[in-house]
Amino acid sequence: MMNRKFKFILPIVVAFSFLIAVPINANNNPKDKVLLTILKYVLTQGHYKPQEIDDDFSKRVYTNFIDRLDPSKRYFLESDIEEFSKYKTLIDDQIKNEDLTFFYLVYNRFDQRFKEGQIYYEEILENEFNFNKKETLDVDYENKDFAKTQAQLIQNWLKQLKFSTLSRLHDKVIAEQDKKKEDKTYKVKSFKELEIEAREATLSNMNDFYERMDELTYSDWFSTYINCISEDFDPHTTYFDPMVKKRFDISMAGKLEGIGARLMKKNDYTKVSELISGGPAWKQGELEVEDLIVKVAQGDEEPVDIVGMRLDDAIEYIKGKKGTEVKLTVKKIDGSMKTISIIRDVVELEETFVKSTVVKKEGKTFGVINLPKFYIDFDEKNYRNSTTDMALEIERLKKENIEGLVIDLRNNGGGSLKTAIEISGLFIEKGPVVQVKYRGQPAAVQKDKDSSVQWDGPLVVMVNELSASASEIFAAAMQDYGRAIIIGGKQTYGKGTVQSVLDLNKYTNIKEDIGALKMTIQKFYRVNGGSTQLEGVKSDIMLPSRYSYMEIGERDLENPLKFDRVPEATYTRWDNYSNFDKVVDNSRKRISSNKYFKLIDENAKWLKKSQDDSIIYLNYEAYKKDLKAHEDAASKFKDLKDFTTKLTYKSPIYELELTKNDEDLAKKRETWHKNLKKDIYLSEALNVLADLKIKPSHILVKN
Repeated sequence: MMNRKFKFILPIVVAFSFLIAVPINANNNPKDKVLLTILKYVLTQGHYKPQEIDDDFSKRVYTNFIDRLDPSKRYFLESDIEEFSKYKTLIDDQIKNEDLTFFYLVYNRFDQRFKEGQIYYEEILENEFNFNKKETLDVDYENKDFAKTQAQLIQNWLKQLKFSTLSRLHDKVIAEQDKKKEDKTYKVKSFKELEIEAREATLSNMNDFYERMDELTYSDWFSTYINCISEDFDPHTTYFDPMVKKRFDISMAGKLEGIGARLMKKNDYTKVSELISGGPAWKQGELEVEDLIVKVAQGDEEPVDIVGMRLDDAIEYIKGKKGTEVKLTVKKIDGSMKTISIIRDVVELEETFVKSTVVKKEGKTFGVINLPKFYIDFDEKNYRNSTTDMALEIERLKKENIEGLVIDLRNNGGGSLKTAIEISGLFIEKGPVVQVKYRGQPAAVQKDKDSSVQWDGPLVVMVNELSASASEIFAAAMQDYGRAIIIGGKQTYGKGTVQSVLDLNKYTNIKEDIGALKMTIQKFYRVNGGSTQLEGVKSDIMLPSRYSYMEIGERDLENPLKFDRVPEATYTRWDNYSNFDKVVDNSRKRISSNKYFKLIDENAKWLKKSQDDSIIYLNYEAYKKDLKAHEDAASKFKDLKDFTTKLTYKSPIYELELTKNDEDLAKKRETWHKNLKKDIYLSEALNVLADLKIKPSHILVKN
């Protein structure tokens, strides 16, 4: 089998190696050397916690650069790695001496191996795959060795291409079965015919992939190397070459048109890291954070496989004009595959603003405020910001005679530090809210200076693993002051750093644009002295969620800055609850005995187990059986969709008039309220709020 399939490959590769273009010389580009020197200077002088550029640093850059070029280990041979390894502890010296020998060696070898790969896949895909053979593919590439021989490398290629074809083949078999169900006279295509179609689709996808890769410039690859240097300082310190910087500026100034999701690279995959409130994906409701996007189709066109694609290129396929359809094939965190149709649109800014609802529970009236982000816009003459909107919403809810308030910060990725401080001040008298520290300086305490309090009744703050940055500052302040009970996941995201974008051109007189650097320059600390970095904010009441056993958040990134402490600020705890500890204890008991929360916890454990399973079956029947087993296991948790409450949510009085005259707003609020009825987390937050009691000596703010 091996000889028949690949008898032509090895001779061609040997001949092909003589046709490789003349390698790029390490001394040919003075601009690169200038950039290297400037980068070293800026990072060591300006970064919050500069790394020692030493042998250990060199080893990390070495490993990261090779991983970036060949994450699936399908290009380099073990002999290549052995040749590269002599530079493992020399990169630090090369950086100091403006020497790019290591970069050019690896870059040129990758170019050679990449071209050889084209020969491999083209001949492999000329031959029919044997899906009766019992074999597997382990996609845990991180712990996989590089191929020792070209024959072993070809076998790796075969398995990866076989899997790509198998997943397409299975989809085609299901599609044929569906057509037969709809039309009994339909003649189903044979397995052999479908195998050919699936293989041709894989070939087309690989051709597209190679075509896109051919469009990458030398500058793209050099930027990859530079980012292996910059991101060793921390994951948020990133180099922007001139073209990337232009795209960054446009994205910061322009409208969010597309699906409304932030994406990041995770190994070979494009991962959803955040859904933008008010965006098409957010409204559609099926795409979730941690989903891995595998394929992208424009409407009814053939989907393009984006696994292994550069993030910028993947985004080009996903974004698009308002009103057009994109179909995303995603791998969910339970390992299942799902195709999601989204109509692209401009993010509706109204949905990123504060909104509230009123709910009756056990004869009491409560308010719920949803804050998707901490927003502020200085460009508008009469700009909206989350502080004034929040204050106004509280006043409106007080007119409803609410007896307690829930603030929902779930999935709030942060925003303006200024508004986080000001909103904290709506619930406490003046005092410190956060500490901000520059490198080598003592932490500076930033305070709320307004002694007025907008709401001093019972307060519960909802968070989850995706509440980040400014959300963590607000939640931490409420927790440190004892002002609110924090309820949610095990902890929040854990991003306690601040970045600034520096134009690198101001450090040189050369005429060519050398780009910019987004660099970490500050760190946040709570008033109790602890950093929010990595640790985030740990909930007073922890609710099980699908992310409970997964590494998600800042600690899941490569090389994040560490948690540390600074001296505690001087502040006075609120201390006006008469039963804080008892309320927390009662909630924990309810959660431990609630069948839905038990099921959520079981589901979370199963999801973690599924995520850790890296074995894929390449035998068709075994592949089908594995998919079926997964579907059967997932069906155990379908009862989670059945949860509902008898609570009724309604818009505040001021909004009722607006919804009468705005059909679109009325529909949005109807959908929101319907979802809140089925929100088990909000249900428990309201239970907690209903139990909270204020000390009789404390006078509530009057309406």
